[in-house]
Amino acid sequence: MNHSHLMDRVDLPVDRIPTRWYNVMPDLPRLPEKYLDNATGRPVTKEYMERLFSKAMAAQESSLERWITIPEPVRDAYRMWRPTPLIRAVALERELGTPAQIWFKYEATSPSGSHKLNSALAQAYYAKRDGHTKLVTDTGAGQWGTALALACRLMGLDLLVFMVRASYHQKPYRRHLMETYGAEVRPSPGDSTEFGRKLLAENPHHPGSEATAVSEAIECVYDDPGARLAVGAFSNHCLLHHTVIGQEVREQLKEVGRSPDYLIASVGCGSNLGGFAFPFLEDKLNGADIDIVAAEPDACAPLTRGEYRLDFADAGGRGPGVYTYTLGHDFVPPPIHAGGLRYHGCAPQVGLIRHEGLLDAVAYPQTEVFEAGTLFARTQGYLPAPETNHAIRAVIDKAEECKRTGRDATIVFCYSGHGLLDLEAYGRFNAGALRDVEEEDFVTPGPEVTAS
Repeated sequence: MNHSHLMDRVDLPVDRIPTRWYNVMPDLPRLPEKYLDNATGRPVTKEYMERLFSKAMAAQESSLERWITIPEPVRDAYRMWRPTPLIRAVALERELGTPAQIWFKYEATSPSGSHKLNSALAQAYYAKRDGHTKLVTDTGAGQWGTALALACRLMGLDLLVFMVRASYHQKPYRRHLMETYGAEVRPSPGDSTEFGRKLLAENPHHPGSEATAVSEAIECVYDDPGARLAVGAFSNHCLLHHTVIGQEVREQLKEVGRSPDYLIASVGCGSNLGGFAFPFLEDKLNGADIDIVAAEPDACAPLTRGEYRLDFADAGGRGPGVYTYTLGHDFVPPPIHAGGLRYHGCAPQVGLIRHEGLLDAVAYPQTEVFEAGTLFARTQGYLPAPETNHAIRAVIDKAEECKRTGRDATIVFCYSGHGLLDLEAYGRFNAGALRDVEEEDFVTPGPEVTAS
């Protein structure tokens, strides 16, 4: 075991990479409602799911097995960066004057820079194993698209990415990275699909959303028999693959003799929250005093402002109907730099635990989260992604609450990705030009970002 001075960092040896994914389904207070086929109004069939996803992903989506073995090729690929370190934010604690301990699970050590590679490698492996030649996906800020682009390259698959138009122009370097890994990247909405052309005809400056990108991706999957959909956050199987995060955190906290009082993660759909917190959910259900907190953007806050009801998973209504917290599938979030959090709903499993009272949620405006991320960078030296900044804002609030009450709590959060490709947004913040909601003129294509 490699421990640094005063146990401020815990690194597990490579042989401690989890061998199984943890499936939360058997431990939920109740099972989520079945997905519905929007064409028939009835529960989706096996054939429906296997036309949309690879067979293995369709099976994992409804599996009730508590533990699912990680295939050796996937676990071997995890060795590129797993296990990831658990690091104590001592300088931030000192800056805040809090008696609480703040720990962060540093998922940015992955080659793609975020936690997303945990599921990308799994989905690409299974698609290749099941005989598919191409994956199609959506991406917001580009963290998922980047991870899947690398995974498809490693597993020998083609990849088409529909990137939310606002992020496509805000974050050209993320797009360039995807293209470097070999993916084809298109803005959403775009003119290559019927759905995209319809949206652009209604609004030529449509900023796009995760929901529009999903609709275009689904359209392309149905048009290509060899292609299947890959999803970076919403599905049960995606959250399943990320549980390697929480399993490692459990081991690492044991090493420092702490139990979590707060588990905090940013939420767009819920991939990093599910992967980080679900392995602790059984403890909470058995009486452990753990607060699980989801931090989301004020501009798109389904957990704090949405309704728990049946809704489409995508803007065009071609995907399954699901029960979760939603702002409505036709809701178009205003452009913000946390492009990965601009989705109208959350993952059904995340929505369920919120509905059952097991998950707290907070929402923050953009300037507040960048202020938090900047403080973290200035104290700890790590530059967080805009999405991660939401979790850090919630961490600071909890640490300051502990200061007021004198509580020696253990606050643990998932540092889901780095912000080294988000420096344009930090530059705007540093110059005082960042607003809580960006105006349309900022995301309209300009000559400096449209060249590929």
